Amino acid sequence: MVYEFRLPDIGEGVAEGEVVKWLVKEGDEVKENQSLVEIMTDKVNVEIPSPKKGRIQKLMAEEGSVVKVGQVLIVIAETGPVEASTTAPIPKPTPTAAKPPTTQPRQQEISSVPPQAKPREVLATPATRKLARDLGVDLSLVQGTGRGGRVTDEDVQHFRGPRPVAAVTVTEPRGVEERLPLRGVRRLVAQHMVKSKSTAAQVTHVDEVDMTEIVQLREKAKASAERHGVKLTYLPFIIKALIPALKQYPYLNASLDDEKEEIILRRYYNIGIATDTDQGLVVPVIRDAEHKSITQLAAEIATLSDKARAGQLTLNEIQGSTFTITSVGSIGGMFATPIINYPEVAILGVHKISKRPVVKDNEIMIRDTTYLSLSFDHRVLDGAMAARFVNTIKQYLEDPKLLLLETD
Repeated sequence: MVYEFRLPDIGEGVAEGEVVKWLVKEGDEVKENQSLVEIMTDKVNVEIPSPKKGRIQKLMAEEGSVVKVGQVLIVIAETGPVEASTTAPIPKPTPTAAKPPTTQPRQQEISSVPPQAKPREVLATPATRKLARDLGVDLSLVQGTGRGGRVTDEDVQHFRGPRPVAAVTVTEPRGVEERLPLRGVRRLVAQHMVKSKSTAAQVTHVDEVDMTEIVQLREKAKASAERHGVKLTYLPFIIKALIPALKQYPYLNASLDDEKEEIILRRYYNIGIATDTDQGLVVPVIRDAEHKSITQLAAEIATLSDKARAGQLTLNEIQGSTFTITSVGSIGGMFATPIINYPEVAILGVHKISKRPVVKDNEIMIRDTTYLSLSFDHRVLDGAMAARFVNTIKQYLEDPKLLLLETD
């Protein structure tokens, strides 16, 4: 008996995954529930177990390729003659720590369809297919330059149909070039950012905030937090100021369902924290942030950040955010225009706190200030609402007594 094992549904909203590493090879004997392959999806890895005991007959995807849920992943043959093909039951995948994908030699694509009977299959991501539709490009006419002949965004953008080839003078480039495969988290980030930019009408509003009172309050609260084994940063204070602003302006804590043309207002507050890792940008989620104290937020931020950098986040820890914060204050820079964490409608950029001269009570004085940059989807929000939203955050940060802090 031959079993065609298909990529199972790994998690809510997951439609495809990248083959990071095969844990078996053709001809291997495997036991039931033995791990077969590592699949990366939504920036975490899962090990897919074998549904049957038998011999690996065919691996149907090469490492680095993207497979869709329901696509045949591997063919397993029981000992004995090969009989009619059936579909194996789908076992539950086992989460594992996300690791940087390794680059392996390409394998020849395996297919049971004779080449002359098989129509040309265009390999392209959903974002690239949408770009082609928007530009009116027939993907079947585009020569893919990506791995395995995959059509990239650049291929679509540069395609102009048949045209005369002009004589050109080729100049050899100087220096050394290195080509690295776009894989793993970096590829997922790239796809997510392109989809966000090509879907939402993004605008950024920037304002300056006097953080002097927060700086002083943090200094006073650091000792109490350290007694609980918590390193207190400025981010928990930002989250605390963010929650009442989101409650006052619920359209910021929302998403837009493009297909149904509905705005989804969320009455719960799951805050995504954009985290820099060696593998790329990951966004772990603090759930029910409105019910947590400054110390609790600080502890959870530290835990999730450590897990993100170690590649140990689970799907549950990176899904379900309603609003995202990205902080580059520890790195530097004045301010930036962050890209919305689609399908959310806004993202708040938090930047370095620096001493600057400001005018207060008609006097010039030195204060600790920062810039907040709010990128928002102009399809859902107008500039006036975005400005009022940032003003509310600013009000709470400049007068932290309003936050009713809990730091013990």
